[in-house]
Amino acid sequence: MTTAVPPQTAIPTEIKLPEHRDAYYGGKWQKPKSGRYVDTINPGTGQSLGKVADCAADDMDAAIASAKAAFKDWRRVAPLERARILKRVAQILRDNAGELAMIDAADCGNPVREMLADANIAAAQMEFFAGLVTEVKGASIPMGPDVVNFSVREPRGVVGRIIPFNHPFMFCAGKSAAPLAAGNTIVVKPPEQAPLSSLRLAELCDGLFPPGVFNVVPGGRDAGARLSAHPDISIVALVGSVPTGRAVMKAAADTVKPVLLELGGKNALIAYPDADPDEVAGGVVGGMNFTWCGQSCGSTSRAFVHEKIYDAVLERVKQKVAYFKPGIPTDAATTMGAIISRVQYDRVLHYIDSAKKEGARLLHGGGRPADPKLDKGLYVEPTIFADVTPDMTIAREEIFGPVLGIFKWSDETTMLDQVNAVEYGLTCSIWTNDLSTAHRTANAVEAGFIWINDTSKHFIGTPFGGFKQSGIGREECIEEMFTFTQEKNIHVKLKPAKG
Repeated sequence: MTTAVPPQTAIPTEIKLPEHRDAYYGGKWQKPKSGRYVDTINPGTGQSLGKVADCAADDMDAAIASAKAAFKDWRRVAPLERARILKRVAQILRDNAGELAMIDAADCGNPVREMLADANIAAAQMEFFAGLVTEVKGASIPMGPDVVNFSVREPRGVVGRIIPFNHPFMFCAGKSAAPLAAGNTIVVKPPEQAPLSSLRLAELCDGLFPPGVFNVVPGGRDAGARLSAHPDISIVALVGSVPTGRAVMKAAADTVKPVLLELGGKNALIAYPDADPDEVAGGVVGGMNFTWCGQSCGSTSRAFVHEKIYDAVLERVKQKVAYFKPGIPTDAATTMGAIISRVQYDRVLHYIDSAKKEGARLLHGGGRPADPKLDKGLYVEPTIFADVTPDMTIAREEIFGPVLGIFKWSDETTMLDQVNAVEYGLTCSIWTNDLSTAHRTANAVEAGFIWINDTSKHFIGTPFGGFKQSGIGREECIEEMFTFTQEKNIHVKLKPAKG
């Protein structure tokens, strides 16, 4: 998402980790009922960042009960007062952006400078939804002089939010803004791989909200499953993988609760022959989000380049990708971070091996970096394959790692069929100087968010979400806030005037 990082924001030289490692609900820190704690590992160094509570279903039950009780009063708080609190949170996020960025860099492996932008994006989202509180309104329906009929929007109740590891703090804070602005209470389950910044947010916001309004419960699958299935959760929202989205939908079905899902992607970049090869190469490399190792559902991991500019684009791609060099995430000079976990690291290497075996041509990367300072971390070079064909594994499956496949095309109809052949439909980037071609292609691709001659950016206020199995609903816009409301119609029959 595009937002400026304030120039005065300094990156700390040391990491200040949260003091509290338990669940936060009811306005208090609560120890896990099982007494279980698990290590949190820095993927950039392999070192432990300390233990965090491993909460389960009974902890989630207690947090949800607290949020349900708090909803009775929070929903009655005047909208502008809710907005005032959210704006105060936004200022706290900006004041502590450097500290929060360092926590996420150490915990999730993304470069600290990128995480600094995340903290400011979260603050911008808080302010955006704070400014929309008076827009949670219905409409009047004309029915004649003796009737008043109108609708109102009301908060749903307790919102469950499950967030991923790639942008932990931005999602914890930013994705809490719309539900809270609309008058809901919220229970957040942070990513089990990177929970620390969510706990730090709870520390920073302690006392700002009435007890039980904002709650954070760290844990694994058991906690997430209970949050999705609990009868007192009115809606559950997830940013995550397609398999996790399916599991959330199944768990929510028993209580017929709605879901908001922003899921995976196997997104395409399409370059037409009239596009400038240098600009296309910049889009190909930039759209892959190598900074955070391609661990992004919106990454354009399939680049379809027309044969007339194919070779020129490949040469320029090799030059531009050299900017991204894996390094220690907490170092301000690092341009590319680490893979989140050993499981994901092994998965990425498996896909690279499969691409080699299936005949893709390795253009760049393909292994671990040679720097001995990175030996203990989970690092993979930015990896680009050329001459990829639709039957290859890397052409069909979401890798969620720094692996990009480049396809050569000549026939537009065939190319568009290949673009739309996957089960995903989140983003697409189109490169052409022809206005008709741009609009025609944007209409033809099955994706929810389209860039033309640009890529990778989000813009606050614009609806972000996917087609097909890339999700349900839209976020980062007023429709996101409406998702956390329900509409009620009120019909009033007026008595006849006396006399």
